[in-house]
Amino acid sequence: MDLLVAVYGLTRQLPRTEAFGLTGQLQRAVVSIPGNIAEGQGRLHRGDFVHHLSIARGSLLEVETYLVAIVRLGFLPSREVDPVIAACEEVSRLLAGLLKSLGELRLHRRGRDNR
Repeated sequence: MDLLVAVYGLTRQLPRTEAFGLTGQLQRAVVSIPGNIAEGQGRLHRGDFVHHLSIARGSLLEVETYLVAIVRLGFLPSREVDPVIAACEEVSRLLAGLLKSLGELRLHRRGRDNR
């Protein structure tokens, strides 16, 4: 939820011309993260939980991509966006730990499965 609040704070600073572009995409993606975690946790089967965590992870990577785009397009300076990207990295570590604890995280290195 802290990441959601931080991202919404950044989107308030984006140009109004991006209301239906990056702003909307970023807000939808960041809302999806805690939403999918909550929905998955409420499901009765571990597989459903893992599925929703996977969707949350995808949304997280989407958020990170949009944040990088905001800087590269010159909408906001990296000094304002970097702390939010760091928060994304922390959420990524938390999701990875949760998936690992559920026995569902498989690390891949150079095309080889590390099972």
